[in-house]
Amino acid sequence: MAIQHFPLKLVSRRMLAPTVGHYTFVRDDGQPLDFIPGQFIQVHFTYADGTATKRSYSLATIHDHALGPGEAVEIAVSYVAGGAATALFEGLEGGGRVDASGPFGRFCLMPADANKRYLLIGTGTGVTPYRAMLPQLDALIRERGIQVVLLFGARTPVELLYGDEFRAFAARHPDNFRFVPCFSRELPEPGSEQAHADVRHGYVQQYLDEFAPSAGDDIAYLCGNPNMVDACFEALKGHGLPIPQIRREKYVSSK
Repeated sequence: MAIQHFPLKLVSRRMLAPTVGHYTFVRDDGQPLDFIPGQFIQVHFTYADGTATKRSYSLATIHDHALGPGEAVEIAVSYVAGGAATALFEGLEGGGRVDASGPFGRFCLMPADANKRYLLIGTGTGVTPYRAMLPQLDALIRERGIQVVLLFGARTPVELLYGDEFRAFAARHPDNFRFVPCFSRELPEPGSEQAHADVRHGYVQQYLDEFAPSAGDDIAYLCGNPNMVDACFEALKGHGLPIPQIRREKYVSSK
């Protein structure tokens, strides 16, 4: 079946980090852009020589209902120096349009899951799908009493995307949701809001063993840097998790 393209119109944008923008769009053809948290869209454009290309972006929108016509969707865009997609997004003004398709993907919480705990592991913009999953996780905590650990890797505190929202969610669910930021280069200032007890210094894969992954209890999600995804995939297999209980999505930066 041919992929259906549609226009997205920019509503607003703001910077999440020095090199990451948060973009809010509406579908501009009168149709809804509903999606399952964890899915992504593709943005289509051409290089300077006219060659067609595309980039994939996970949808970040927090929603607890089917999105209707005119309701906004959000993505996080990493800026790559000299990147064609970066030039496209940096040059986009309010009301500007991009050509998109989707949603695609199966990196989603599955209705048949009967696990006791989700291990959500991400780096950089790989945390975007977990933001969209928060309403589902809220419902699963209420309905099934699940436990959730979000291990999120960033280089520095200013690159901790959506950190305030994840901390607030953890505060609302202190017995069920742990937010564990792992900073590889720079820790938060002592006494700052970001310097809470679950902060770690290093890479997410260094701390996976601390949470004792178990085939009988856990389903793991891995999203972001391909090296992190591969390292955590091998570590989780080493803990006995079967491959169907390890769900992966790699983010590769393209020029």
